[in-house]
Amino acid sequence: MSASSPGGVPEHGRPHATHWGSFRARTDGSEINQVTPWDGDSAPSPLLDNIPGSVTHRSRVARPAVRRGWWEHGPGPTHPQSGLRGSDDFLRPPWDEVLDALAQELRRVIDSYGNAAIFGGSYGWASAGRFHHAQSQLHRFLNLLGGYTASVNSYSTGAAEVILPRVAAPESVFAGAGTTWDVIAAHTGLLVAFGGLPLRNSGTNSGGVGDHPAAEALRSLTARGGRIVSISPLADDTAELPGVQRIAPRPGTDVALMLALAYTLLEEGLADVEFARSHCVGFEEFAAYLRGRDGQVKTPAWAAQICDLPAEVIVELARSMAGGRTLITVAWSLQRTQHGEQAPWAGLALAALLGQIGLPGGGFGHGYASMNKPGLSPSTCTLPRLPQGHNPVTEIVPVAALSELLLNPGAKMPYDGRTLRLPDIRLVHWAGGNPFHHAQDLGRLRRALQRPDTVVVHDPYWTPMARHADIVLPSTTSYERQDITGSRNGALLVAMHALTPAHEQSRDDYDVLADLARRLGVYDAFTQGRTATQWVEHLYESWRQDLAAGRLTPPGTPRPEAPPFAQFWEQGFLRLPTVGPLTLFEQFRADPVAHPLPTPSGRLELFSAAIAALELPDCPGHPTWLEPAEWLGSPLAQRYPLHLIANQPAHRLHSQLDHGALSRASKIAGREPARLNPGDAHARDISDGDVIRVFNDRGACLAGAHLDARVRPGVVQLSTGAWFDPLEPADLENPPLCVHGNPNVLTSDRRSSDLAQASTGQHALVQVERWQGQLPPVRVFDPPPEPSADHPSGTRSVPAASGEPPAPAAGLDFPGGRR
Repeated sequence: MSASSPGGVPEHGRPHATHWGSFRARTDGSEINQVTPWDGDSAPSPLLDNIPGSVTHRSRVARPAVRRGWWEHGPGPTHPQSGLRGSDDFLRPPWDEVLDALAQELRRVIDSYGNAAIFGGSYGWASAGRFHHAQSQLHRFLNLLGGYTASVNSYSTGAAEVILPRVAAPESVFAGAGTTWDVIAAHTGLLVAFGGLPLRNSGTNSGGVGDHPAAEALRSLTARGGRIVSISPLADDTAELPGVQRIAPRPGTDVALMLALAYTLLEEGLADVEFARSHCVGFEEFAAYLRGRDGQVKTPAWAAQICDLPAEVIVELARSMAGGRTLITVAWSLQRTQHGEQAPWAGLALAALLGQIGLPGGGFGHGYASMNKPGLSPSTCTLPRLPQGHNPVTEIVPVAALSELLLNPGAKMPYDGRTLRLPDIRLVHWAGGNPFHHAQDLGRLRRALQRPDTVVVHDPYWTPMARHADIVLPSTTSYERQDITGSRNGALLVAMHALTPAHEQSRDDYDVLADLARRLGVYDAFTQGRTATQWVEHLYESWRQDLAAGRLTPPGTPRPEAPPFAQFWEQGFLRLPTVGPLTLFEQFRADPVAHPLPTPSGRLELFSAAIAALELPDCPGHPTWLEPAEWLGSPLAQRYPLHLIANQPAHRLHSQLDHGALSRASKIAGREPARLNPGDAHARDISDGDVIRVFNDRGACLAGAHLDARVRPGVVQLSTGAWFDPLEPADLENPPLCVHGNPNVLTSDRRSSDLAQASTGQHALVQVERWQGQLPPVRVFDPPPEPSADHPSGTRSVPAASGEPPAPAAGLDFPGGRR
């Protein structure tokens, strides 16, 4: 490490890491002033610019806070007379009083209703650290108390996580062990990217990033004469490179296009039927569907009407795909829609008909450039991790069904071939993540959050979720604590030095949960006698010993020479060896009998007998075009004629550091920018820079208009992640208006299908108009105002653990549930 400056800080700063890159930081003792990317990163993410100024930002939660209505009236569903979550005052009692009350409430809920009544939320990226990972810390704590109701799958890939294992392999195989970028750069002749290759998303990887190779790989591909076809209504979903052809179908119609391409391959004798029969099951059933067994032949002319594309474009693309080494990739965005299971399945079937699966640079991929993970070679070894223990509670819920879970206790929900019964959630314990970024139909989510008895949130910032809590526990950021981090596909382990002291009264989640564990009798099991600093060293040294013993790497593969902890901590970074170039399904192609896939048949399933046997009308037994409720071909488009694409932002990770300098610079009049085609804008008398109202029946938001010809006519692009800022926080009866530009007031809470119950938050139909009234202020970055006195005049009404649970207060009506 370089020499230190007078303050003891290395000349180039202390090492640290985020999900979007590793860096060194310079501080002034309380705040980060400057970050310098790790010099091993060939294309550092600009998101690093959001970090300076974030530690002491005014939106930090400085002290523990408790909602006045909960403190004075006790736990229970909220009602306007006692204060609604999201609009009530917050009091600031001392830490000990807050933890006493929370421990008492946890014990009451467990004793009265059982552990399934606790929802261990904690969905989100939170810290990149391996120890101070909020979800791991919370789940370890709750497991020691007897468990919790857990969520399954993710908002990003929920549909793929259910469909891909049934028909090919787990989604994690495509994301973490797919064909690598170096193989694509060297061998792919034509890269057909359904949903494009959005390099803005390839800056991040859960757990950290060692390098960002996607852009250079694409440049190498085109430099040697390879071609890229980007299929997206947003022209900039793939970088400006020579050799890129752009096709802009109607949003949400990619499956119809894939089916027409497959039909063309069959009818023109371009399909590899031998491969489809030797390595797949269900070829005949799928071919019969393409040829019109349901009464509709899937011709290019048929798809042209749906996709609003010339039929000749479809035919020519099919011929080009069959003319050389072709890789088909489907972006994660395409399965974040109604019937989202169909896009990756249809893409896989199309690749199977080409017969190039398992060939270098050919076949199928899922999620390239959706995150900086697909296309990267995994490390030969696993990484240190905090043991979470065992959760004895068997109740689960798909993560996208959070509102359904809270609003409809006891309801039955089909999921992945079985039937779930939703438990009666009395306490939501949340640490890490912001559901107001991930979840859809925020008006419904706000009503759902009124129903539990208690909502607890650990958060460094006054995010929308913190504002809807009863108890807010101020967490440190990763910059205020020591940790280690890395990701299996990041090829780097980083010593995350504490860069600043803890802000105000914020505390590590570990220390907070340890204090709760002491009050609840599980302190020794939770801490194992270690401080947070001792845990970090213990995790590293245990990992180093397992490495040396060969327990973390397959026989014959290289393993890193890990130095003792003190040396690692001083040097800051440790490179990890990788498996090397990979071609997905290479062994399966060579011998499908000796190397079967983990599907019921051991082969790729173009038709799934298991799915067909479920008799789900919204997920048949083979890839199928199913018309969604909201698209530009539906009757609803007469009222709402613009198709909203709510994609991931270019200026932050999800909603993290929305107050950062890079994120703020992207705003227009302080609102999230919304891109419109100039023709659509002029028809509505909207000029560049105007504030616009984007609306439908579910809600509305204000955004800043940006006119951009790269957006297909009839489309509005508004990224997710602007912190939800309702104009009327106390109004839960009417559709909300977010003055800051969060598109999830507009998206539907319907899930993808009865198979996956996954998020459909990518698409919605909307209308847009120029905002005419007085422009309301954006208040979401200002902490809730403190009342005149820290302590209420009344007595706190949290019942004793041994007593009867309180009668629920009269409040809002909840369909299917108690009042």
